[in-house]
Amino acid sequence: MKADELRSLTVEELGAKKEEFQSEVFNLKVQLASGKIENPMRLRIIRRDIARVRTLLKEKGKETTATSKNANPA
Repeated sequence: MKADELRSLTVEELGAKKEEFQSEVFNLKVQLASGKIENPMRLRIIRRDIARVRTLLKEKGKETTATSKNANPA
């Protein structure tokens, strides 16, 4: 997905897209392990899409991760 297309989405829609992409990565990894993957490059493309979504969420200041919630300030 292009960054321009993702920029037009709301924060909630971006979160949903991120979850969708993550589930697709899981499915592709299962296919890869079983040797039945049709397009191995799709895994790389989806990982980059996840990075785009995370970047946009961070730009909008709305991303929360488990590591940031559990981080202890030193």
